[in-house]
Amino acid sequence: MLILNLDIAHINQGTLLQPAMKSWCFYLQDQRRSAYTIKAFEGDLNLLARFLPPDRAIGKITINDLNHFLNWVKNGRGKDISCSPKSLSRRVTTLKSFFRWLHQNGRIQTNPAENIVQHTVISPIPIILTENEQILALAAAHKYLEEAKPDTRPFTLLKLLLDTGIKKGECLSIKLQHIDLGKVNDPFLFVRYPDVKDRNKERKIALSRAWIKIYRTYLEQYNPIDAIFPWSPRRLEYILEDISNEAELTKHISFSMCRWTCALNDWQQGIEPDAIRQKLGISKIQWREVKMKLIKLERELPNS
Repeated sequence: MLILNLDIAHINQGTLLQPAMKSWCFYLQDQRRSAYTIKAFEGDLNLLARFLPPDRAIGKITINDLNHFLNWVKNGRGKDISCSPKSLSRRVTTLKSFFRWLHQNGRIQTNPAENIVQHTVISPIPIILTENEQILALAAAHKYLEEAKPDTRPFTLLKLLLDTGIKKGECLSIKLQHIDLGKVNDPFLFVRYPDVKDRNKERKIALSRAWIKIYRTYLEQYNPIDAIFPWSPRRLEYILEDISNEAELTKHISFSMCRWTCALNDWQQGIEPDAIRQKLGISKIQWREVKMKLIKLERELPNS
C-alpha cells in the first residue's frame, strides 16, 4: 500500500542516504514521535552514512551492507567504542523502520532490512515483594495510622501502588478529579496524560474499598488542593523507604517493585492477560516481554 506524503515525494532509488534520512525524521515528527526517539534514530542513520561510501544511493544498499554495518558498530567501530546489546537492538529497529518506510512508499524496490535478525534484549528480571513481604509492608504502613500523631500517607501510598500498579510519574500526576467516587460500588482511578502522544496510555483502574476508606481519612488529614500527593518524587521514595525499614525488609520498596508486584498478583489470580496489560497501560508489543517475566517470576517464587 502506498503511503506517500510530501516529505518523501522527492525521494527515489538514486537518492543518497542523508536527504532520505531527513525526510524520514520529518515524517516521524509529523507522527508525534518523541524528540528523544527521533534523535536516537537520526544518530543511528548518521552512523550508517559514515560507514557506507558517500555516493551509495538508497536503492543500492543491500542486506550485506547493513549486516556489515551492524558488525562494525558491534565490534567498536574500529575505535574500541563499546556497543551495548540494547543499543545494537535499537539500531536494528532503526534500520528496519527506515527501510520499511521507504519500501512501503515505493521509493525503493526491495527492503534490504527486512531479513535482518533482530537482537532482542530482555532487561533483568525485576524484584518483587513476596506475599509475606507484602503483608509485613502493609502492616508496617498501617502502624503509622496508630501513632500519637497519625500519618495516613504511608498506607495510602503503598496500598494504592500495590492495588493499581501505576508508575511513579502517573502517581505524581494524580489530581483530585482523577479519583471517581461517584459510584459507591465501582470507584476508579483515571490515569491521565497531558501530552496527546501519550493518550494511548490513559486508562481507568478499579479501586478497592479498603483503599477508598483510608483515602477519605487521608483527604481529611492533608486536604490536598490539586495533586493527590503534593510532594516531590524523592519525598514519596523516602516514605516507601521508611516502610521498608519499619517492616525490617532486606528489600527497598520502590515504585517499580510495587508495579511488578501488582502485575504478578493479578497474574497469579488468573486475571485475563489483556486486562493486566491494559491495567499497566502498555502496548501489545511491550506485553510480550512483561508476560515472559511474569511467567519466570511465578516459577521462582518460594513454594511455586
